[in-house]
Amino acid sequence: MIVNGIVLAEDGSKMSKSKRNYPDPMKIADEHGADACRLYLCNSPVVRAEPLKFSKEGVKDIVKDIFLPYFNAYRFLIQNITRYEKRAGKNFVYDEKLRVTVFKAENSNYMDKWIVAANQNLIKFCRNELDNYRLYTVVRAVLEFLENLTNWYVRLNRPRMKGDEGITEEDQRTSLNTLFDVLMNTTQLLAPICPFISEYVFQNLRNGLPEDSPLALKSVHWTAIPEYDQDLINEDIEAVVHRMCNAIETGRLIRDKIKIPIKYPLRTVRLVDADPNVLKGFETVKRYLCEEMNCIDIELIDNEAEYVDYSCKPDNKLIGQVLKKKFDKKFSAGLQELTSEQLK
Repeated sequence: MIVNGIVLAEDGSKMSKSKRNYPDPMKIADEHGADACRLYLCNSPVVRAEPLKFSKEGVKDIVKDIFLPYFNAYRFLIQNITRYEKRAGKNFVYDEKLRVTVFKAENSNYMDKWIVAANQNLIKFCRNELDNYRLYTVVRAVLEFLENLTNWYVRLNRPRMKGDEGITEEDQRTSLNTLFDVLMNTTQLLAPICPFISEYVFQNLRNGLPEDSPLALKSVHWTAIPEYDQDLINEDIEAVVHRMCNAIETGRLIRDKIKIPIKYPLRTVRLVDADPNVLKGFETVKRYLCEEMNCIDIELIDNEAEYVDYSCKPDNKLIGQVLKKKFDKKFSAGLQELTSEQLK
């Protein structure tokens, strides 16, 4: 049995025609689109049979956080497919089999492997969640993927996709094919929830499909939700890139703190972790770390004791919910007295 929650006014009161305590739905559709409203509701407590305080700003945030990154990645792809076609003197045609070749070849681009693995994992997650009618978990997963796609994959591969000097025609085509692949899959995933923007994007993407492709249909809504390939899911690769992104962001924060701008190159950046597998992963993506941190070299160190000091700042509310009466002043004071080695 499926039960939905109640949509309330923003202040939590019941919506009323006489009070007019709700935004005009037609105005919201005109300003932000029906897709944004649909996605906002699908990502709300309503689908968990809980009440929702409807907010116009929430609908606006969907446009900002999901639709703009999604559309910008699509626009960037189309712009650079046009560049590729002028450079190669032939039309770009999507090759679905290239996805497997890119992922399994040892010498292929690591970021290509990562975004393929992340996209296949997204498909697996979304299929499972939609089968169990957990619509509210799908939006968060898609948002995280789109952030990674635009903030990391597209940005780090911009020279390849543009075909800048030193980039071969084949490498440019491979990067564009990879972006096309993950965007097509994401468009199909979004189609049941965002029928209009997904149809708009699909109508242009289908121009790059081969004539015998099973996706070469008149509408995205005639296609099925994509199947995932378990062999292309690799959580180790995803973990390596996730740590790489964290290291880069931490490096930027440290630069801001000590007032050294990112345009100022550094001789060496030290990355410290006691886990040899983590350091091995950093070695794999060393080129990206050096580029994004603007440094000449990366030094990998496993001696945490020399650089890391552990301290404890307990979440009293959360601990109290678990321990209840056992969480007293003595317990709290004891946490503060733990040494760095004990905390480790």
